[in-house]
Amino acid sequence: MGDDRFPSMGYWARTTLTIAGVVLLLSGAWKVRNILLLVLISIVLAVGLDPQVRWLERHRVSRPWAVTIIGLLAVAFLALFAWLVIPQAVRETHELATNFPGYLDRLRTSTGTLGTLEARYHLSERLQQASTQLPELAIGKIPSITAGAGSVIANALTVAVLTIYFLLALERGHVTATAMLTGEHEERNRRILDESLERVGGYVTGNILISIIAGTLAFSVLTILGIPFAAALGVWVAIADLIPGVGAMIGAIVCVIVALFSSIADGVIVAVYFIVYQRVENYVLLPRVMTKAIDLSAPTVIVTLLIGSSLAGLAGALIALPVVAAIKVVVREVWLQDRTQPEAA
Repeated sequence: MGDDRFPSMGYWARTTLTIAGVVLLLSGAWKVRNILLLVLISIVLAVGLDPQVRWLERHRVSRPWAVTIIGLLAVAFLALFAWLVIPQAVRETHELATNFPGYLDRLRTSTGTLGTLEARYHLSERLQQASTQLPELAIGKIPSITAGAGSVIANALTVAVLTIYFLLALERGHVTATAMLTGEHEERNRRILDESLERVGGYVTGNILISIIAGTLAFSVLTILGIPFAAALGVWVAIADLIPGVGAMIGAIVCVIVALFSSIADGVIVAVYFIVYQRVENYVLLPRVMTKAIDLSAPTVIVTLLIGSSLAGLAGALIALPVVAAIKVVVREVWLQDRTQPEAA
C-alpha cells in the first residue's frame, strides 16, 4: 500500500513536464526577445493612441478612418521635420566644405584662448589631416553605417505597421478579452483590464506632453541664442525626448554640435542648458507628470527607468513605466484589495 504522505509519480511527472515547458518557453522567448520587444512597444503605442482614436469616433469618424488620420498626422510630422532639416543641412554642409580652408587660416592666426590651444596642440594641422583622411574613413564605414541605419528604419517601420494593426483590432480585442473574463472574479478582472489600459494610455499622453515641453523650451533657448535651425532642432529634441530618461540628452548632442559651429560660447551655453534641463526633467518634471498619469510615486518612476534602460536599453526605458503601472494594478487588485479594506464595524 502506497504512502499517502508523498505525492504520486503522476504528480512528479506533471510537475517535471510543466517546469520543462516553462523553461523551453522562456528560452524561446529569449531567442526572439528583440521581436517581442518591438511587439510590446507597438502594443503600448496602440493603447496610448486609442483615446485619440475614440475621440475621433465620438465625432462620427469610423475607426479605420480615425486610425488613418492619426497615421497621416504622424507622417506629416516626420515630413515637416525632414523639410526643416534636410535642405538646410545640405546647404550648410556645402558651405562648410567651401569655407573650411578659411576656417583653418583663421584658426592659425587666432589669438586668446583659441590661439593658445592652437600653439600648444596644433589644432589646424590636426583638422587638416583629419579632413584628408575623412573620405577614406567614410567609405570604410559606409557598410556598417548603412546596416545600422537599415536596422533602425526596419524596426521603426515594423513598430509603425504593428501599431496600426493593433489600433484597428484594439476595440475587438477589448471586447473579446472582456467576454473571456468570467467566473468568480469577473468584476475584479475586468476592472484590472480597464485600469491597466487607462494607465498605459496615461503614460503615452504624459510622455507626449513632456516631449512637447522639451522641444518648445529647446526651440526658445536656441532662438534666443541665435542658433541656426532652431525650429528643426526643437522638433528633433521633441522626437528624441519620447524616450524617457535619456531622450533629452540624445537630442542635446545634435544641438550642441550645431551651436559649436556658431561659437564655442554658444556650444557651452547650450550644453549647460541641456545638462540642467535633463536633471529637471528626470527628477522633477517626469516624476510629477507620471505620478498623475500612471499613479506611480516619483522614486518608483526614477528607479523603474533606471532598471528598464539597464535591462533593455532605450526600448526598455520606453516600456518600463507602462509595464510596472499595469503590474501595480494587478498586485493591488489581486493581493492588496482585501488587506487594505477597512474592517466592518
